[in-house]
Amino acid sequence: MDQSRSTTKLAVVGAGAVGATLAYAALARGAARTVALMDVNRTKVEAEVLDLRHGGMFIPQAEIEGSDDIEVCRGADVVVVTAGAKQRPGQSRLDLAEATVGLTRSIMPRLVEVAPDAVFLMVTNPVDVVTYAAQQVTGLPHERVLGSGTVLDSSRLRDALARHCGVAVGNVHAYIAGEHGDSEIVLWSSATIAGVPLLDWRPFRGRPPLDAAARDAIAADVVSSAYRVIEGKGATNYAVGLAGTRIIEAVLNDEHRVMSVSSRLDGFYGISGVCLSVPSLVDRRGVAETIDTPLSDAEVAGLRSSAESMRAVQRRLGL
Repeated sequence: MDQSRSTTKLAVVGAGAVGATLAYAALARGAARTVALMDVNRTKVEAEVLDLRHGGMFIPQAEIEGSDDIEVCRGADVVVVTAGAKQRPGQSRLDLAEATVGLTRSIMPRLVEVAPDAVFLMVTNPVDVVTYAAQQVTGLPHERVLGSGTVLDSSRLRDALARHCGVAVGNVHAYIAGEHGDSEIVLWSSATIAGVPLLDWRPFRGRPPLDAAARDAIAADVVSSAYRVIEGKGATNYAVGLAGTRIIEAVLNDEHRVMSVSSRLDGFYGISGVCLSVPSLVDRRGVAETIDTPLSDAEVAGLRSSAESMRAVQRRLGL
């Protein structure tokens, strides 16, 4: 990223539910001076840009661009890829993953060509495999290609814990690690509520206990929550748009923020060669460092199991 620039540019690839909502959230929060939206559907992207521009007087000053031409992404500081293959009737998740990885292999070299200094954020599912493919095909340094990972899952976890314990969500510090999916794990051993280790938390009068059964129920609820949203409205878009925007802000503002983004691991508890989410330092470099987070034996085992799941998918996709 060119640190001498006085303005910042965000490019969002894909003007579907997630991409358009992310662009809206980034504009509302004033995340970047220029927001460019790119989609192969020219009519759709032009309509989204027009709608966003009509709200220009109510948001921090920003330029809003849009096109079906990848040139609209030129010079971006951060490029967010939300575009992915659409699932067809009878198509399996693996088939969908293969199609999305194929799209990633096709578009990433062209994006690097027009935005050679950008940090690339992948938000397309299956995000960990897509992030691995994007890093592999571009050959960019690991820190400059990251996935949204379990940032949203961790937010869902904190919301559930806050509601269960009767505290503000800002007082809960807890992370989900591993795959953004069914094999993800909760890092209970390092979680805290208002500075109190979560495993030592004593409930307020009239509040339910936060025992092993309650923790298991909360973890299961977090994993299934996305399915419930999709079943009810067809897609998740608001929370992931906000989560993606916070990652973008951490990069553009050089915040040194710890977030559970997905990146290619190299020796984290013996895990290498896969992209998984672990608490990581996010700044203008992208994923600057992974945090040496203390894990219980069960958490290490869970993380390694999650890594094996990702390796299996990678092998089946020829990655």
